Amino acid sequence: MKNASKFVHAGYVPGNKDPRQVPIVQSTTYAFDSAEAITAVFDEPTHALIYSRFANPTVMAVENKVAELEGGAAAMATSSGQAATAMAIMNLCSAGDSFVASAELYGGTLNLFTTTFKRFGIEVIYVDQDASEEEIAAAFKPNTKLLFGETIANPTMSVLDIEKFARIAHSQGVPLVIDSTFATPVLCRPIEWGADIVIHSTTKYMDGHAIQVGGMIVDAGKFDYTNGKFPGFTEPDESYHGVVYTRDYAAAPNIIRTRMQLMRDFGAYPAAHSAFMLNHSLESLDVRMKRHCENAMKVAQYLETRTDIVNEVRYPGLESSPYHELAKKYLDGGYSGVVTIDIKGGREAGVKFMDALKMITRQVHVADARSCVLHPASTTHRQVPEEDLNGAGITAGLVRLSIGIEDADDIIADIEQALAAAAA
Repeated sequence: MKNASKFVHAGYVPGNKDPRQVPIVQSTTYAFDSAEAITAVFDEPTHALIYSRFANPTVMAVENKVAELEGGAAAMATSSGQAATAMAIMNLCSAGDSFVASAELYGGTLNLFTTTFKRFGIEVIYVDQDASEEEIAAAFKPNTKLLFGETIANPTMSVLDIEKFARIAHSQGVPLVIDSTFATPVLCRPIEWGADIVIHSTTKYMDGHAIQVGGMIVDAGKFDYTNGKFPGFTEPDESYHGVVYTRDYAAAPNIIRTRMQLMRDFGAYPAAHSAFMLNHSLESLDVRMKRHCENAMKVAQYLETRTDIVNEVRYPGLESSPYHELAKKYLDGGYSGVVTIDIKGGREAGVKFMDALKMITRQVHVADARSCVLHPASTTHRQVPEEDLNGAGITAGLVRLSIGIEDADDIIADIEQALAAAAA
């Protein structure tokens, strides 16, 4: 099947007289015939379910769907996108390790990397994603365990050169981890371009209706963890009967280790009902993303004409975007549904514009079916130091518009009257 069909059918195939829709298995635990049967499962956890803190049939159906959509070997759902990012990094890094990341990242990710990981002895080294391969490679240290970037950065809308980042990561003997939330598998499948781990905040386009928070980690199953840099993958895990992940789970050692160590201990696993709702939304994602992209292009083209009030429009679909060529290379059939603008007048004008909108909702969210708006410098990124904001490409007047699936003319009309209010 092509991906448009996989969104509807992948992950769950009903048998004779089975429910057509993915069933909600609302159970925390599972019954066994004997002590011996329980022992066997703990010795080989992939053979049966143990506990819904880290595996559940409903959730696993959605994990299988997303893994198939991304072309990965396996996937694991989490209770939020932040949990997915944290676990993906913590599975590779221990106290005393470092990792290299693009400076253009979502504000919550920046805070996680800069502040929280620092408390646990993990160092982040930021780089300019547009720098040369030599400059980025120079940031690596002997203890560096991964390279991290976003397919389309939130909120700057820069596009990552995934193949370049993959070459750098692999030349340094580390995996490339990509957050592909804004692209979704509809527009980009980073594994095809060399990524080793793909993460999503499923809260965004994958859910698409502001219903439930969630995340996903997809393991490509291609990286060689036996290169000496990752002893946690190649030495016996004393917390799990001496399992050696690269030996016993060669097809997808990363995701198995994440599940059997981090998810087992932290329990940031989604509920069955949340996974059911996510699967329901995924079935329409291919159709919705096309409308998001079409509307966003129309809005971006309109905003580009408003040089009287708008300093800059950032949207990779525009020919004026410095990322247009990369976007044409990596994005298939659209450029996502988020448009950011830098309003003349800075912070005050940005807030005035946001407050004047009528149909477009003010909310701390993005990638909803309904259009919404946010002024990052005074909201999501307000905890980020000024120098880090500048490094992330976030100006005082930057406003993020998440373009929904309403009529494009109505969206533009609302923006037009709000721009007039911001200029008054």
